[in-house]
Amino acid sequence: MSSTTLTDWLRARDDEALAEVLRLRPDLATPRPADTTVLATRAGTRASVARAAEGLDTFTLAVLDALLTAGADRQPVPLDGLLDVPPERLREAADTLRGMILAWGDDDGISLVPAAREAGGLYPGGLGRSSPSLTDVDVSVLLAEIEDDERKVVTALAHGQPVGRTKDAAEILPLADARTPIQRLLARGLLVRVDAQTVELPREVGLAVRRERVGALTEPTLHTTAHKQSTVDATAASETLEVLRHMEALIHMWSDDPATTLKSGGLGVRDVRRLTKALDISERQATLLAELAFGASLIAETDTVIPEWIPTNHADLWLAASPANRWATLAAAWLDLPRLPGLGGLRDGKDKLLAPLSEDLRRPVAPLERLRVLTALADLKPGTGIASPDELAALLAWRAPRRGGRLRDEIVRWTLTEASALGIVALGAVSGPGRALLDEGAAAAAKRMAEAMPEPIDHFLVQADLTVVAPGVLEPHLAAQVGEVADVESAGSATVYRVSETSIRRALDVGRTASDLHELFRLRSRTPIPQSLTYLIDDVARRHGRLRGGAATSFLRCDDPALVAEVAAHPVAASLRLRRIAPTVLISPLPLLEILDELRAAGFAPAAEDVDGQVVDLRPTGRRVQTAARALRRPAGTRVADPEQLAEIVRSMRAGDRAAESRRSRPVSPSSGGANLAEVMALLKTAIQDGSKVWIGMVDGHGSAVQRVLIPVRLGGGVVEGHDPTGDDLHRLPVHRITSAALVEE
Repeated sequence: MSSTTLTDWLRARDDEALAEVLRLRPDLATPRPADTTVLATRAGTRASVARAAEGLDTFTLAVLDALLTAGADRQPVPLDGLLDVPPERLREAADTLRGMILAWGDDDGISLVPAAREAGGLYPGGLGRSSPSLTDVDVSVLLAEIEDDERKVVTALAHGQPVGRTKDAAEILPLADARTPIQRLLARGLLVRVDAQTVELPREVGLAVRRERVGALTEPTLHTTAHKQSTVDATAASETLEVLRHMEALIHMWSDDPATTLKSGGLGVRDVRRLTKALDISERQATLLAELAFGASLIAETDTVIPEWIPTNHADLWLAASPANRWATLAAAWLDLPRLPGLGGLRDGKDKLLAPLSEDLRRPVAPLERLRVLTALADLKPGTGIASPDELAALLAWRAPRRGGRLRDEIVRWTLTEASALGIVALGAVSGPGRALLDEGAAAAAKRMAEAMPEPIDHFLVQADLTVVAPGVLEPHLAAQVGEVADVESAGSATVYRVSETSIRRALDVGRTASDLHELFRLRSRTPIPQSLTYLIDDVARRHGRLRGGAATSFLRCDDPALVAEVAAHPVAASLRLRRIAPTVLISPLPLLEILDELRAAGFAPAAEDVDGQVVDLRPTGRRVQTAARALRRPAGTRVADPEQLAEIVRSMRAGDRAAESRRSRPVSPSSGGANLAEVMALLKTAIQDGSKVWIGMVDGHGSAVQRVLIPVRLGGGVVEGHDPTGDDLHRLPVHRITSAALVEE
């Protein structure tokens, strides 16, 4: 058996293998390892091993557990016969462990990093302690005698934590008197009593059960359904239009009547229900909508005595964008949202309600888990959808059983529901725009969604019951005009609007005339205009505007009508936009202080008054600064490691290895005051003249201590230039970073 150390084994690997290690375990590359010795040390730390093990599938973890059981963390063990599975499959799992340097060595003697046992938790390999009573007993014979309810217990403990809490552990009864599965297993010796409420599955029983259920080490089957990609995209586009309509309604609703922030933070139940009633959606949909608006910076919390949720300036830009770009903004925000909207409305362990938009919903790992679900779907052929979310949850649980925590399966279901609502997934398959979002980004996804959306239409159908039917997506300008004169009654593939006295009055309030409305229906309707609609428009227009109101910021009053007339006739009145509404009153939309300053410059002597008629001083008390609303910073998605950067780190480690192995003379080091810097410079000059190799210890730009072997060729300007002994690349090292130097002895 091989007894090679991990450091020696790493040095024997090629550069591509080391780069793959750094890609699979990016925590090992930060900060840059000086050489493979540092890499091996980091790879064996408990935290790093535990993090790497989270990405292993069930079978690979079973091989890892089997190696731990065989003591591979203490001495090399042969791989053959480790599990009752085909040798090639066992070797494939071992290659995975070696590729992540959780294990090393050949198949005849494979070793594990010592921290693998600690990273396995309190029960390494998921196995309990040995039971002396089972030392020379054929456990498989005992297992063949147990009943189905007992088998469920031992199976659960064998494939999970080997301990469980139960009141049946209070005492051990004879088998004849045992009534529950726990009592019978205790009587048979297949369970061990730890205390009055805890039992433990012995190691011998756990191993026997696992050998019986080798099938559990096979990846679950995922049943799928095939669809045309065009059908998937059309369905996704339909869902997209719905969520865009709801988001637009939320922005308008909270612009007029903002939602109040709870004292504990987040959105209250009353505001959630108000949103569900106004938009005719469920509370879960309302929670997702609010979280999307927050994630896309369309709403923000005000910094006032009574905080409220109101739209931001980004909301106006969003409303002015095209439907496809609106969707891309929401989809990208959801993909990187470090929160779990699915938690909204649930209760935690202390029975506290988890409010939407509160910190209780924050989960930094949410984007990674969300991406894992979508990636599993994207790996299927385009147009291929899953038949059951539960099957996908089981598949992902098998692929990474140590990830996700107690919400692992729920996150899968929430992700599919939310992705379907956003049009990223439709009919159980990733849509074309969704795939573009994952592979190319928001801009490419918006372009693909624009192609999937139906072409906007330029007409509608007016019905005799004063409803207007849009048999598709209206052109943006036409949709805005119809929205002014009618209210949405139902939405879907065809939108139904209803014209009422209130909606017509609303159109007239924004400046439309009766002629404008008649012209709109005459030109855009593909059906005859009912006479009742014509009469309704004329009747409302006849009564509209008889009583008028306006807005005035300032007023001027005087008991002398002659002075008021003089001011109104003065040239300054035009620039101040003064309008006479009574013999003694002038009004203006401009601020009062500006009006007073202009009138005083024109020779008048006005004074300011308060609501009680008392003279007040309007001089400014100081400068005021308006700060823009702080936009939510979304975390970046997963970043793919740069191959060039990884290759550079590997080259740096190789140089460090050569430097560590080189024989060298007594090094010289500059003192803290720089007194011996001249000795270092003299050594470098000597090496340049003789063409000798120099060992250099230094601190790199990342603050890490590194060592290099260099053939110096030039020294000057505070920099030494030289070649690596194994290559022609020219390196430039700042002299002030050198901590020690020595000539290499050949």
